[in-house]
Amino acid sequence: MLGYSLKRTSQLLVTMLGVLTLVFFSIRLIPGDPAAAMAGDNLSGSAVEALREKLGLNDPVGIQYLHYLQHILSFDLGTTLTTSHSIAQLIGDAFPITFMIAAVTVVLSVLIAVPLGTVAAFLSNKGHKGLDNALTWAAMAVELVPSFMTSLLLLLVLSLSLHLLPASGPVDLHNPAMLWKRLALPIIVLSLTHIATLARITRTSVLEVLNEDYVRTARAMGLSELTVVFRHALKNSMLPIITVVGLSFGNMLNGTVIVEYIFSIPGTGTLLVTGINSRDYPLVQNVILFYSFIFVMTNFITDMVYKKVDPRVQL
Repeated sequence: MLGYSLKRTSQLLVTMLGVLTLVFFSIRLIPGDPAAAMAGDNLSGSAVEALREKLGLNDPVGIQYLHYLQHILSFDLGTTLTTSHSIAQLIGDAFPITFMIAAVTVVLSVLIAVPLGTVAAFLSNKGHKGLDNALTWAAMAVELVPSFMTSLLLLLVLSLSLHLLPASGPVDLHNPAMLWKRLALPIIVLSLTHIATLARITRTSVLEVLNEDYVRTARAMGLSELTVVFRHALKNSMLPIITVVGLSFGNMLNGTVIVEYIFSIPGTGTLLVTGINSRDYPLVQNVILFYSFIFVMTNFITDMVYKKVDPRVQL
């Protein structure tokens, strides 16, 4: 286990360096000049050029890259170009909101999708193809709808028509009731897609083991179908489900970018969009790097969980 952990850690570092390099150079392909965006119409050409020099934007790209690496290795994320605010502070303020949305969405998806997928597998195994097909096709239909379309539809129905949930307003961490009302719509939007995906994966995984010898033995011993399906079949089908759940949390962070922006949620997704619109290189680079770190760490933890769930797994 220790050797595997060290190997995965080294791979993690190489991956993060690759992500850092890719983000640094690709962000500079975005059209527009950060200095001109900061200056607006208030500064002359010479003043903009002086601002570019002050920000280090006139340095060769290779020199800028080395400076960025130096700051990252010293855990200094720097400040934004447009507002001079601490990037670490901005991410620290925004991430708890994004984390709450992602974590609640994953938990809600697991609680609904795993039993739903298991029941669908059981129905298929017993020959009830109609209900199984209905659940499967419904899940596929939900998956095909983009999150921004679901967001706009729920915004129209639940907020503007029925007035059940607020479409905008402050997000106050010290007011739990109002906080969860504001976060309800993003959580519902993200949950729908992930419930559909996880339910299909669970159905397929459980269906594969329902005809195994140990399942037939459990039934021959007189165990109830509920015990056979959920204690024996589901338990031995968990590896694909764990993989999807682990990846879902990382993908959830990506999904929050559009959803947060649509619902005006001040999370890291909105922070990223703001940085892109203002051509704020340091902000965009560090937010994407932060997202990448969370995604890679989630995969690392998922790999570590495999051995605990199924001792047969060879790391």
